[in-house]
Amino acid sequence: MKQSHVESSPLGPLPQGFVSRLEVFADLFTSPTWANALLLLAGAILAPGRRTVTAALRILGLEDDPNFCTFHRILNRARWSSRDAAGRLLCLLVSTFAGAGPVVIGLDDTIERRWGPKISARGIYRDPVRSSKGHFVKASGLRWLSAMLVVNIPWAGRMLALPFLTILAPSKRFYDNKPRSPKTLVDCARQAILQIHRWLPERYIVIVADSAFAALELLAAVRKCVCVVTRLRLDACLFDFPPPKRKGRGRPPIKGKRLPKLSSLLKSRKVSWQRLRISRWYGQTNRLIEVATGTALWYHAGIAPVPIRWIIVRDPKGELEPQAFLCTDLNATPRDIVAWFVSRWNVEVTFQEVRAHLGVETQRQWSDKAIFRTTPALLSLYSIVTLLCNDLYKQRKFKPRTAAWYEKTALTFSDAIAAVRREIWLHQISFMSRPSRDTLEIPLHMWNRMETALAYAA
Repeated sequence: MKQSHVESSPLGPLPQGFVSRLEVFADLFTSPTWANALLLLAGAILAPGRRTVTAALRILGLEDDPNFCTFHRILNRARWSSRDAAGRLLCLLVSTFAGAGPVVIGLDDTIERRWGPKISARGIYRDPVRSSKGHFVKASGLRWLSAMLVVNIPWAGRMLALPFLTILAPSKRFYDNKPRSPKTLVDCARQAILQIHRWLPERYIVIVADSAFAALELLAAVRKCVCVVTRLRLDACLFDFPPPKRKGRGRPPIKGKRLPKLSSLLKSRKVSWQRLRISRWYGQTNRLIEVATGTALWYHAGIAPVPIRWIIVRDPKGELEPQAFLCTDLNATPRDIVAWFVSRWNVEVTFQEVRAHLGVETQRQWSDKAIFRTTPALLSLYSIVTLLCNDLYKQRKFKPRTAAWYEKTALTFSDAIAAVRREIWLHQISFMSRPSRDTLEIPLHMWNRMETALAYAA
């Protein structure tokens, strides 16, 4: 087999099928910027290790390009809207993977560990990975709030969380000496949820979040637009609904009598428990649980009460601690509520995979605009790779890596990005010019081994 070391293909860095799939984003950029953005995208997919602009150019053979600043300007200077790109990516993901039924969105925050005095939004946060209930670990970096579409991917054999919108949520220190008031993580979540509703006004949206977003202010602001599922404290103050009519003068009551704590219901014999078998439970299958549910008003002084459906989950075998969840849709069934919340774990899996395969936390931009754009772009790259792999899977160009001692049936994200890389390498090799003096003879079996090493490099 003949191979030559030359610059990128004259027909572009990506196969035509990939370019057609991404054409929905083209009008967000000028024509020159869009062409350079495709080059940068191809380099980010192919490059192993750090995802810097320099690494992306080197993997494409453009390390000697005198116009290298043009590629840096895509992130730190060019005029394009990352929010508009996020909206189009969401619509593309929904039309491809989410058919009829609820659109489940996982919402969670993560810390990008970064250091340096020039990063103005850097703060000190609790490290959720290294900390535990009895051990507190701090981390220096940027806090990002990410919204991900949670869907079942046929070729993966499981649900994936596909990022489309990522927002920087800095600490209060970032707002010192600034005219605007500090914006909390809950404020960022409220704005993100309302924006998602504007993008999908006709769809039934389910927002699944952890206990950090179990705030009455957030639920009251978004419950008429979306359904929110999150954790609920067992000692939450729940009240009955007020009576429909009230005799006498005065303002009508906003709540009824106080209800017992959910923790007390765990020991009550009057509670009716229903057994459910959940097909997917945090990496396990066919998990048997017992649930009790009801409706109430969640109320705190000074904040309008929010009607919720509460649900208590306990393990008949006693292996798991009892948990409580809430749902702002009073008509949702306990099975759906538990299944929606359990699917949130795929968000954590995505955070781990973008660090392992897409180089999150390895970029080295220093300007504020480049920082605000790079991490959301790398997270969205996870969804773009999934889209491109889905097209390859339909064309039967996508299979898992196996060995004589290891039979692999389910496809993982490492297989997905390897399939995309192979297609890009094949496209670039097919259209490369081959001067005789630069031609190199490579045996086919050796090239296959080299291709596998390049495709699966983390």
